[in-house]
Amino acid sequence: MNKVDFLMRLGSTRRRGSLVQLGLMGVLGVLGLWAQSCGAQGLKPSGNASSGNGFASKPALSSASALDAKASGLAGLGSSQTQSSDYIVALVDSDPITNQEINAQVQQVLAQLTVNKGPIPARQELGKQVLERVISERAQLEWAREQGIRVPNAEVKQAEVTLASRNDLSVEEFRRKLASSGINPDRFVEDLKSQLILQRLREKEVTPRIKVTEGEVDQYLKEQTKDLNKTASKLELAQIFLPLPEQAKPEDVQAALAQMMALQSRIKEGEDFYALAKSDSKGPERTLGGLMGDKSPQRYPELFLQAVQLAQVGDVVGPVRSPAGVHLIKFVSKTADDNSVFTSNQTHVRHILLRPSAQVGVNALRARLYGLKQQMDRAELEFSAVAKDVSQDGSAPNGGDLGWAAAGVFVPEFEDAMNHLAQGEISDPVVSRFGVHLIQVLERRKNTMSLKEQREMAKNILRDGKYDQTYSEWAQEVRGRAFIEYRDTPQLRQN
Repeated sequence: MNKVDFLMRLGSTRRRGSLVQLGLMGVLGVLGLWAQSCGAQGLKPSGNASSGNGFASKPALSSASALDAKASGLAGLGSSQTQSSDYIVALVDSDPITNQEINAQVQQVLAQLTVNKGPIPARQELGKQVLERVISERAQLEWAREQGIRVPNAEVKQAEVTLASRNDLSVEEFRRKLASSGINPDRFVEDLKSQLILQRLREKEVTPRIKVTEGEVDQYLKEQTKDLNKTASKLELAQIFLPLPEQAKPEDVQAALAQMMALQSRIKEGEDFYALAKSDSKGPERTLGGLMGDKSPQRYPELFLQAVQLAQVGDVVGPVRSPAGVHLIKFVSKTADDNSVFTSNQTHVRHILLRPSAQVGVNALRARLYGLKQQMDRAELEFSAVAKDVSQDGSAPNGGDLGWAAAGVFVPEFEDAMNHLAQGEISDPVVSRFGVHLIQVLERRKNTMSLKEQREMAKNILRDGKYDQTYSEWAQEVRGRAFIEYRDTPQLRQN
C-alpha cells in the first residue's frame, strides 16, 4: 500500500463517515440497547451520531417464517416482551417489521436523547418516525442487493476489530461485553454488515448526484471574504491613482483606463509597481510608492476590499473605477487571525504500519508495536529506522514520513490519535481499517491556503450542505420502487 492508498481526501468518506468513524454510537439498531447500557458496562462507542436502523433485511420469506426469523434475532435485544405478543406492523417486499423491533429502536432513540439532553417528542409520534426510517432503510438494503453490492466478511471483521480496539478489548472480550449488555453478538455483526452495505450504496448513488458549480464556489468565497475583518487583523494595500472630475467626459474616462492598462502591462512584464507609483500616480501616497499603510480592513474603502477579496498577496488588480478616478491596487500583505477561514492547521507526521494476516492477528501486532514504542521512548530505537525495517506502508523508505497534511486528510481513527499528540510524542498502537499504526507528530503549523485549496474547501462545504436534500430525494426514489404494506400501528411500551 502506498501513501496514496493510505490518505483519505477531504470530503470523500469523511462526509458521512465510515462505521469506524461513527463509532456506531448513533447507528440506531446496530447496537441494540447499546446507548442505554454502554455507560454501565464501561464501553466507549465514540464518534458522531448518524441516523439508520441497521436491521438487515432477509430474502423474501413467507410472513410466518420471516417473523420467526425476526423474532429469533430480536431475542438478543433483551426485550422483556414475550414473542407471542409480537406482531407485524409493516412489510417491505415481504420482509416483516415487527412491533417488538420498533419498540427496541424507540427505546434506543429515547436513551440517546436523554444522554444528549435533547427534546423528547411524543412517544406515538416518535414511533411513527422510527417506523418510516426502518421502512426506508429496508428498501435501501433490498436495492443494494439488486445492485449486487456486497461487503466482504473480512471488511466486517475489520470494523468489529476496530470497535473492540477503541474499547481497549480483544474481539472476544468485546463480544462478551456485548452479550452482558443484552446484545446478541451475532446479530450485532449482521447489523454491522448491513450498515456497511448501506454506506457503500449511498457513496455509489448519492454522492455522484451532488453537483457544485464554479459559480457557486465563487459566490461562497465572495461571501466569506466580504468582511475581510473576519479574516485579517491588518491589511496593507498600495495604489496607483489617476484622478477624474466628478462629471468626467467618457473620452477622459477611457483615456485614464487606457493609461492604467498600459501601466498594468508594464508591471506584468516585470517593472516595479512601487517605482511606477512614484512616477505616475497622482495619489497622496505616491512618495511612499503608493503604500497606503498597514491598518485594519475597515479603514480601507469598501470598493478596495471588494477588489482584492479573491486576490492573493502580491497580486495587482484593476483598473478599478471609483467616483474619484481610476486605481490599480496591489495586495501587499495580510496579517491573518488564528480564526481565518483561509488558513488551515497542518501536521507533519510519520507512522509505522503493520497489517494483520491469517497468521498474525491485530492483538499480536498491537503487542509488537507497543514493545517497539517502549524501546523508542527509552531511546533504544529510532523511529525512522524502525519504519524502514518493519513498516508495511509505502512511506517506509522515507522512514514513515507522510509529509505535511491538513485536517481531514487521514482516516478518522488515525487523525483522532494524531490530534491528541504533543510534538515529538509517539502514540500507543492505533487500529484502523489498514492495520495497526504507531504515529509520531514531528511539527505543526498554520498554513495560508492557496487559491486552489480555498476552492476545494468551498466545494466540500457546499457538497456537505447539499447532501441531506440529495439523500432525501434519492431515498424517496428507492422507497418508491419497493412494495410497502402497513399492517398495524406499533404499540409502544411506556417504560
